[in-house]
Amino acid sequence: MEEESDTRKINNSFLRDHNYATEADIISTVEFNSSGELLATGDKGGRVVVFQREQEVENANNSQRRGEYNVYSTFQSHEPEFDYLKSLEIEEKINKIKWLPQQNAAYFLLSTNDKTVKLWKISERDKRPEGYNLKDEDGRIRDPSTITSLRVPVLQPMDLMVEATARRVFSNAHTYHINSISVNSDHQTYISTDDLQVNLWNLEITNRSFNIVDIKPANMEELTEVITSAEFHPQQCHTFAYSSSKGSIRLCDMRQAALCDRHCKYFEEPEDPSTRSFFSEIISSISDVKFSHNGRYLMTRDYLTVKVWDLQMENKPLETYQVHDYLRGKLCSLYENDCIFDKFECVWNGSDSVIMTGSYNNFFRMFDRNTKRDVTLEASRENSKPRAILKPRKVCIGGKRRKDEISVDSLDFSKKILHTTWHPHENIIAVAATNNLYIFQDKVN
Repeated sequence: MEEESDTRKINNSFLRDHNYATEADIISTVEFNSSGELLATGDKGGRVVVFQREQEVENANNSQRRGEYNVYSTFQSHEPEFDYLKSLEIEEKINKIKWLPQQNAAYFLLSTNDKTVKLWKISERDKRPEGYNLKDEDGRIRDPSTITSLRVPVLQPMDLMVEATARRVFSNAHTYHINSISVNSDHQTYISTDDLQVNLWNLEITNRSFNIVDIKPANMEELTEVITSAEFHPQQCHTFAYSSSKGSIRLCDMRQAALCDRHCKYFEEPEDPSTRSFFSEIISSISDVKFSHNGRYLMTRDYLTVKVWDLQMENKPLETYQVHDYLRGKLCSLYENDCIFDKFECVWNGSDSVIMTGSYNNFFRMFDRNTKRDVTLEASRENSKPRAILKPRKVCIGGKRRKDEISVDSLDFSKKILHTTWHPHENIIAVAATNNLYIFQDKVN
């Protein structure tokens, strides 16, 4: 990672006007597809917005410039529902979006709310059939007695239409709220995870899933931990990992047994008794787990840190990065305003050399694993104009504050970056800040 202060520039700015934002406009997930040409966002209103990258354009000096991301398709993925048996409202909020590998001209993605996963097909249409024999041009059925000759229907050009259609609906398999979905490397199955279960689905079968992890105790009063996230290994279709609210990660092999209650590897860092406090268990809860692209490492995010684990070493993390250690002294107030329960995501760059995660005050952090350098950047409309270079931000804890620093007491905890994603091949990142989407890229000379 080069010096971030010089090399990051904003490419696209906000998704919706901040002044007219509603609760439904808050972005709840962001995800690039496998080529990086498409970027999908889901929001609390159940909508999915897909952005497409423009084609390369040639400048006056004959240099190639990659295009920006523009809205490609918008559709309502989920609607609010009501569970009459349990008298519970089911929110339309999109919890996760996962793209399927592209097999033909159409694109496919999975989106989920708390209870239902849907498979969506996004396709283009630029021709329409005309000249039917039994229908007129408005689609009305013609009287057969008026048909005196047969016509051969033809395809006529039309304005490009992008259509989103729900191809599969996977429902009625989760008692608790779905927190993550992950597509298998075999491209035929995926897992959906809630607080106590992991279910395995075939993409072609909607009425049946296989329960592969179940940590629900016989007596719910004995419940001590819940599942917080799960992901398939990027190359080994039989391997997946899931994280827990106790700060542990279990690696499971589906070849060992149909029910993977017995893990094959268990990753947990022993707690230092000298630092134990009332908040220890809360801040050790893992909010996100991600395999590296090469499949050798696991990255986990808890409240204060990002940890990188080597799959061959279970007893301690290989690397630990402090995201916002200056908040350690403010855990009491963060507990009172419920911010301590925020679930931050983490993401790898394409080469697994840099990791990124969010923080408060619209800050997000990047850590270079090779140089051990890190940077704090801010995604906000106040200081981010299109094509403006981002300057590193610093937070001071106490004492004299420098001109370019911000005091920890001045941080806005209502502005938080929970959701981020990184282009699979290039240094382009997408950051969701409440109802605004920011896309940053390396500086283009």
